[in-house]
Amino acid sequence: MAMFLAFFLMLLASAAADCTNCTHHSKATYFSMSSVPYGACGYGSLALNFYGGHVAAAAPSLYQNGAACGACFQVRCSNKALCTKTGTNVILTDQNHSNTTDFILSSRAFRTMAKNDMDKNLLQLGVADVQYKRIPCEFKKQNLSLRVEEFSKYPNYLAVKVLYQGGQTDIFAMDVAQMELPNWTFMSRNYGAVWDSNMVPSGPLQFRFALTSGYDGKYVYASNSLPANWKSGVVYDIGIQITDIAQNSCSPPCADINWNK
Repeated sequence: MAMFLAFFLMLLASAAADCTNCTHHSKATYFSMSSVPYGACGYGSLALNFYGGHVAAAAPSLYQNGAACGACFQVRCSNKALCTKTGTNVILTDQNHSNTTDFILSSRAFRTMAKNDMDKNLLQLGVADVQYKRIPCEFKKQNLSLRVEEFSKYPNYLAVKVLYQGGQTDIFAMDVAQMELPNWTFMSRNYGAVWDSNMVPSGPLQFRFALTSGYDGKYVYASNSLPANWKSGVVYDIGIQITDIAQNSCSPPCADINWNK
């Protein structure tokens, strides 16, 4: 009996492969680009510049209370008569409150899934069966950046929005400290991609980000990120980029196996 149980557990373990992405099946619809500035991640009109306006709202299970803001996905529709095998790449900027689709894509992204001259036919469907997988985000010649939000109150209260996060990972914690001092202050997720603290150290500021990475997590440090006289409304290039890729347990198997079928 013990040997059978051990064998059974081995079968279960082998059924869920460790992957950098997993293939999922769902449905997707689309929305007008005019609604993008009001996305739950808080990117505002900046979202219009992300991936050429190929943005998406995701279901709560994907949105993860804002942890997945800025995550990138490859989405393709299952109708082979209308759609390409490649589909479209999108960046998550909003939460989808519908319980019928995992994604609401911008109309621009939705149309890109279609073959040449088939985009109008795809739009007429309204809702499409899709496959999707998470992919690394790439921002060429663009570092990870922090935008100081307008409701920040210098010098004690700081709210920053994380922009241009590369790689395929989530930020699950963020801390701030004065440059060259190890006294880290915990920041809270205010909403979406915005983190804040009302106990901001004086002087130039450094940040550290706790990421999901590989099978576990890691810290990424950004020194000399904000000047001592940081100002609201300004985007600061913090001089680093994230390239880490987190592992997931996939069942059925990894995306590369199912995606190429």
